[in-house]
Order: sequence, then structure tokens, then C-alpha cells
Amino acid sequence: MTIHKEGYTSLALCILLIAIINAVAHYYLPGLIWLRYFLYTFSFVLFIIILQFFRSPSFKVSQHIDHIICPADGKVVVIEETDETEYLKDRRIQISIFMSPINVHVNRYPLSGVVKFFKYHPGKFLVAWHPKSSTENERTTVVVENKAGVPVLFRQIAGALARRIVCYSKEGESVEQGSQFGFIKFGSRVDVFLPLGTEVKVELNQVVKGGRTVLAELKS
Repeated sequence: MTIHKEGYTSLALCILLIAIINAVAHYYLPGLIWLRYFLYTFSFVLFIIILQFFRSPSFKVSQHIDHIICPADGKVVVIEETDETEYLKDRRIQISIFMSPINVHVNRYPLSGVVKFFKYHPGKFLVAWHPKSSTENERTTVVVENKAGVPVLFRQIAGALARRIVCYSKEGESVEQGSQFGFIKFGSRVDVFLPLGTEVKVELNQVVKGGRTVLAELKS
């Protein structure tokens, strides 16, 4: 288990805040032993929460050209047919994964191929499970086309707490299934838009793992 590079600054600020709070309490409130121990406990819990949030587990990804693997840890909150109007402009199967603050927030490519499209959208910060969060919240849109010429669109969507989306995708670059393409700080959501006829392998409310759970299987 390692710490993701996006967490270095947050961890440093957390340690600095903890040091200042405890130094002030130790200097100005030497007689309030109970308060000092409360702050020690609070500081420890806060540090562990921030530390676990930015964890980045290492594992081997089983790549398969027909499989769409989960781009993030979380829970499946949407499986439905919908119109994708930004890039593909056709009918698609949408699968959405909600990431709670306790999930690993590393985002991984659901398939291998070439990045055909990337766009960042500023927006609102509705709760991640809100129906309009997919089109109104701050978000990034990425489209990857595999060797068979099948494009798959996916979005990182900020939630009510998430205030920074990080995406490393660049148009024209070749990417590998399971490799990291971004990170979202705090609660958020990832949507995946698949061709009609794709065989969905997950169910609503199922807990899924980024880079390991197979979301769906494309037509050969």
C-alpha cells in the first residue's frame, strides 16, 4: 500500500494543522489534561482518515479486450439506457459508480485504446447521486477507442465535498486498461457509457473495485 501523489500536499497540511493545534493547547492550556488528551485522540483519528483516503493499493490488472473494468472503487448506483449528447450522440447503457469518502479515489482506465476526446467542464457541486450531477456538476469527459474501433465514454464527476478533479488523459495518447487516469478528492462519482447490446456484469447497489471488477463485456 502506497500514498497517492495527489495526497502529499493534503497530508503535509494535515500534519502542520495537528502540530499547531496541539502546540497551542500544550502551551496555553497546560492544566486541562482532559482537553489535551482529547486533542491528541482527535489528531490521530484525523490523520488516519486523511491517510486512508489517499491510499493507492497495488495489484495486477487482468486485461481483456472485450471487458470493461470498473474505473473506481464504490457502489453501482445507476444502470440504465440513456442518450449521450456530448460526444457520442447516440443511445448508450450508462453505469454509474458512487465513491464515498472511505473508498480508494484512484481512477483507472476501463479499457485499453487511444484517447479520442478529453474535456473539462466547470460546474456545480450537487451531491454525487443527484440525477443532474452528470450534466451540471464539475466534471471531465474522456473517450477511449479500443483496437476494434469501439468508443467508450466515461466521466469523473465532482460531488458535494469534492472540490478538485485530477485527470491525466491527453487526446491522441495510447492507454492501458487498469492504468491510472485520474483522482477525485472526497465523495464523487464516475459514469461509464457503453454501446447498446453490451452485456452488463454488475447489479444495482453492488460494491465494486476499481481495476478488478468487470462491469461489462463488449460484443466481440
